[in-house]
Amino acid sequence: MRYEGTVYRPPSESGSLIIQATIGCPHNRCTFCSLYKDSTFRIRPVQDIKEDLLAARNHYGQYIESIFFADGNTIIMKVNQLLEIFEYAHYLFPHLERITLYGSARFVNKKSSEELGQLGKAGLRRLHMGMESGDDITLARINKGTNSAEIISSGMKLKEAGIEVSEYFLVGIGGKERSREHALNSALTLSAFSPDYIRLRTFIPMPATPLFEDYHNDNFQLLTPHEALREVRLLVENLNCDNSQVFSDHINNYWNVQGIIPGDRDKMLAGIDKALTISESRFRPPHIGRL
Repeated sequence: MRYEGTVYRPPSESGSLIIQATIGCPHNRCTFCSLYKDSTFRIRPVQDIKEDLLAARNHYGQYIESIFFADGNTIIMKVNQLLEIFEYAHYLFPHLERITLYGSARFVNKKSSEELGQLGKAGLRRLHMGMESGDDITLARINKGTNSAEIISSGMKLKEAGIEVSEYFLVGIGGKERSREHALNSALTLSAFSPDYIRLRTFIPMPATPLFEDYHNDNFQLLTPHEALREVRLLVENLNCDNSQVFSDHINNYWNVQGIIPGDRDKMLAGIDKALTISESRFRPPHIGRL
């Protein structure tokens, strides 16, 4: 297999075979993100992708059950390209159970419901989506390139196509100024389509990003550990989803908030309340974390 640059994948794809189908991110203008700044986006030739799949088969054998096609926003590829690599992957790996990708609302919405249905039938089981926020002002400030209406539309289309939706909520990305609106509007957005998974990530400013400069120039205020936990509490308290699983599967989060909405809501809130009784001095500093 051939890899270019640093390859990123969701924690839940740690057991997946990772094949780069695209390089970088086609948007690559989010003010908080440093992941693909050294990459120029391009779609790899289908033949190259298939050669890497064959190399993986020759190295690992046929017993691959999950494949994640990196990099950011691989959903942007043409449907016929995706269908070709999916079909070839299933041919090489007869035990393959799921194929997953990164994809943002803007690029999902460029595909019709019929096209997404084709991808679902061809084995696309889950799309990892960096929503970050459901608050339109926050989304505009971080230059996400989408809005809450697009996020809802894409989520509904994916679920109708039988593709699992894994949305990421970026704790603290609204700063102190919009923490409440960030939590409440994100809860409204997520509740409109009940993603299969809601994954919590806590924002930490990364060097060489515009938001890092804003933070150092005192134009953006990070949440303290307790403020971040209260933001998560407000989100969980106001989620009106049907069987959405909440995960806190990242080392940068302050507390393990996990459960199914609505059944586990009270348990999650009680856990957060317990965390709020712990002195902030026992948590990591807001500006220090790990990728």
